[in-house]
Amino acid sequence: MTQLSARTRKRKSNIRPAEFAPAQKTAGPSRDGWRWGSLAILIAAALLRLLYLTEKPLHHDEGVNGLFLANLFRTGYYHYDPANYHGPTLYYIALLPSGINNLFHWGHGLSTFAIRFVTAAFGVGVVWLMLCLRRYLGTAAALAAAAFATISPGFVFFSRYFIHEILFVFFSLGGIVAWLWYRDTGKARYLMLASASAAMLFATKETWIITAAVWLIAIPCTTFYLRLRRRVDVPTPMRKAATDDIARSTKLLYVKAAALFAAIGILFYSSFFTNPRGILDSVLTFTYWTKTGQNGIYNRDWSTYVSWLLREESPILILGGIGTLVALVRARSFFTVFCAFWSLGIFAAYSLVPYKTPWLALSIILPLTIMVGYLIGEAYQPGLRAFTTVIAGAAIVFSLYQAIDISFVNYDNDAYVYSYAHTNRDFLALVSEIESIANANPAKKEIGITVVSPEHWPLPWYLREYTHVGYWGHIVQTSEPIVIALKSQSSQVEQQLGGKYRLFSTHELRPGNTLMMFVRNDVPQ
Repeated sequence: MTQLSARTRKRKSNIRPAEFAPAQKTAGPSRDGWRWGSLAILIAAALLRLLYLTEKPLHHDEGVNGLFLANLFRTGYYHYDPANYHGPTLYYIALLPSGINNLFHWGHGLSTFAIRFVTAAFGVGVVWLMLCLRRYLGTAAALAAAAFATISPGFVFFSRYFIHEILFVFFSLGGIVAWLWYRDTGKARYLMLASASAAMLFATKETWIITAAVWLIAIPCTTFYLRLRRRVDVPTPMRKAATDDIARSTKLLYVKAAALFAAIGILFYSSFFTNPRGILDSVLTFTYWTKTGQNGIYNRDWSTYVSWLLREESPILILGGIGTLVALVRARSFFTVFCAFWSLGIFAAYSLVPYKTPWLALSIILPLTIMVGYLIGEAYQPGLRAFTTVIAGAAIVFSLYQAIDISFVNYDNDAYVYSYAHTNRDFLALVSEIESIANANPAKKEIGITVVSPEHWPLPWYLREYTHVGYWGHIVQTSEPIVIALKSQSSQVEQQLGGKYRLFSTHELRPGNTLMMFVRNDVPQ
């Protein structure tokens, strides 16, 4: 293949429609202001996501994810199951902090802090990616978007959750940022980063198909809309030879990007070639999730996300909505108009799908946060700066209060949207009592524990180092020192255990589920 000259490669990097060009420079913070502002925002993001990370007990879903990780960490075994749960990236990525933790706590690498550190780090990463949009939004807008991403109650709350959602948000935004850099510079490495981000998105959660569909619709909508609103500059024609060389080089580059996407997807879904069936299952999963999306306790009215976001993310919803309208009215750049259509499309898509959970709202919050930054950047002009600063500051303070309240105070209060069927903090007292009984017993962590309660997650995570625990889900004959039952089973359990056991304590697992611990009479407290 003909080698491109340096001049030709330089020309290639400049061949892009004018609407892909970076945002026009507007008044904003100085260079030092940008540096210090970015640093302050990232520090704040890290503190909100890492402080007291283990105080909140694991949610049911975190406990299940933790069990998959424990299996993978101890035995190297993980196979993707299309009928349940989500993609494999969360578990394989969590091996790294767990492995590092194991170096300092030999044999005890699995810990609540280690697994939640994964999502907390990706949560900070989302904020960093917002700052990477400076070239396309402007300095003030990028800082504002990063600030709102830092204090979004949903972003903070679920960055402190060992579930897939914040990784999904990171890879979504990472793909957008890398693609923008590629279109701006023409450098192959950014296309490879965009491809890798898209592949990781695919391997993280099945809802990638919704995001991808919205993007594929938003791109032509943006192009058509901009052409309706104004004339699009056409790149200056190049000599045919150079154009042909670039076309061949570009096609080869896209082939490589596609190969990278396929390689990453195959590696993760095949569990690094130990489960070839996983590749097929990554497609078959939609047959399961389509059924789940049509029936079940998670089905809700189309307006649910509007209601939830008004309660938990009202500054981002309102300002982001205004920013979306402003972007469409002004139609100044491809990126901002694309984000406007992205916001509208993703909101519509998730609203139309019957299956709704609070954590899915993060995919809606993501483009809205960008539009909040855009709006503030547009309003941060001479004559409006004081007003803009006051409004933005009040919105940030309000959201920060909500973020602290839900993540550090009321994390198990089911009156809050994000605290959805969360494990009650009293559950940790049960774990502590089991540890005390085990420590006073010669068997220590080999003490026998029978769990007859059908509701017990995330107990398996907290008892992961106990070697003689049975999770039956129904009443069975047992003589183990500790028996844990659901309150609704109490009369049957007491009748079966007779006078050999005493009721030691009761603890609320989550709303409507109370656990009762029975201890054999000969077991010391």
